[in-house]
Amino acid sequence: MNETILSNRQKLVLNIISQSDGISREDIRNLLEEIESVSRPTLIRDLNILLNSKLIKIEGKASSTKYYTIEKNPLLRYFDLESYFKLDPDQRVGTKKSFDFGVLKHLKNLFSDLELKEVQNVSQSFSSRISNLSFDIYKKELERFVIELSWKSSKIEGNTYSLLETEELIKKGIFAEGHSKNEVTMILNHKSAFEEILKDRENFKDLSISKINQLHNIIVKDLNINTGIRSEAVGITGTVYIPIDNKFQIEDAMNETLELVNNDKSNLEKAFIATVMIPYIQPYSDGNKRTSRMLVNAILLAYDNYPLSYRSIDIDEYKKALILFYEQGSLFHVKRLFLEQVNFAYRNYFK
Repeated sequence: MNETILSNRQKLVLNIISQSDGISREDIRNLLEEIESVSRPTLIRDLNILLNSKLIKIEGKASSTKYYTIEKNPLLRYFDLESYFKLDPDQRVGTKKSFDFGVLKHLKNLFSDLELKEVQNVSQSFSSRISNLSFDIYKKELERFVIELSWKSSKIEGNTYSLLETEELIKKGIFAEGHSKNEVTMILNHKSAFEEILKDRENFKDLSISKINQLHNIIVKDLNINTGIRSEAVGITGTVYIPIDNKFQIEDAMNETLELVNNDKSNLEKAFIATVMIPYIQPYSDGNKRTSRMLVNAILLAYDNYPLSYRSIDIDEYKKALILFYEQGSLFHVKRLFLEQVNFAYRNYFK
């Protein structure tokens, strides 16, 4: 995706087309006018640039002409994050405000052959790799990984511990000044959850709600957060999307998601579905994204892949990518970030 060739207005036009199932030039102009004025000739030029760049396609003639996104799977439609989030939540066009069960039927074949090949080129067996390391090197690398995972995953949730302070906490048990007890607990809970996953990797080849509940129990221990599937409504900051508020529907969504994961033939896709669906369903009153990140690692390790530390992920971009999925059903940027972290893990750990 070559974003540099596009003006801000062209990015807005692309977003409008991606939000539709086919849209006329006049409707594009009407929606664009809510944000900025544009003349008919200018819009035609913008559409031609998008067409020539193979970012959109056109069908029909004359008054029946409509513009479409080129992506067949609606979950993989491209949106420009920067232009999308220039608007406040209530100003964004075409946002979905509630859980869409229809998403589930499109959670397949999410990675292109090229993407799978690129991962294959850098990937290696986790168990084979660590078997070639001396015990001291393996212990040191594992400790480094756990520190960086615990630090970054906690930081995503607003924890203010630095990486060096996290290292001191995990290696020496030293509490940094100026931080709350909850911040310490959050970090140490990540360490405990990963250790539990590593202890029985095979356990996560077949997923169930009870197994995910157990992970959640560890990740929120002593943080005054309710455990088990929630029965109350929750909201998410920065979006108009409101997750399911009925416990039975939450369980239905979880069971359908886990059936997809368990039946999926691609280990990478199993992990990716967990990446997005646990935050989307929000089965718990708090700790959903933390639980999803630990579940991703449980799935990856169960199938002998490297776990993810998320060390290099841009937090703002990560949160925006998830919100884009909630509101528009687009996984484009979440997938991009996920693949970047997969590559980062293979290139940076257990060497």
